[in-house]
Amino acid sequence: MSTVGHPEPPIAGTETDTLLGSLDRQRATLAWKCGGLDADGLNATVGASTVTLGGLLKHLALVEDMYFTVRLRGGGYPAVWEPYDGDGWEWRSAAHDSPEQLMTIWEDAVARSRAAVGAALEEGDLGQLTVWRAEDGRQPSLRRVLIDLIEEYARHVGHADLIRESVDGLVGEDPPG
Repeated sequence: MSTVGHPEPPIAGTETDTLLGSLDRQRATLAWKCGGLDADGLNATVGASTVTLGGLLKHLALVEDMYFTVRLRGGGYPAVWEPYDGDGWEWRSAAHDSPEQLMTIWEDAVARSRAAVGAALEEGDLGQLTVWRAEDGRQPSLRRVLIDLIEEYARHVGHADLIRESVDGLVGEDPPG
């Protein structure tokens, strides 16, 4: 899988390179935690939680499209989200998708996000505002969107770490070199 590896944010890079590098590191860690598992592994839960690795992949794919395709660029949701009912659908429906489908949904969303961010950065800097406006009229900057996604991934990568450890004992924060 092309998203697995050991990306590192630059040690003393630009703000843009550091934010994008941090997001890519979180993406790569999620891909590693979810990689190589069958449907049972992707549907495993820990304790009382209903969170699964498959649900995390589908949820983060939706978040990628929401923030970068829709909110940043003003595009529509891709066809994969047509069945979405707004009530945790991505979490529930992931159990019906194969591991290959889940990885493809997530990888495709990441590719769209990278393209959207790349296009935005060709037009402006991190301070540019999204097309989307919150209910109170405020528009977040690209900088804020990137930080929000890094936080979203970091939280869920922690969940993925616990779930994956329960499946087969795989632990750690970085994919092997």
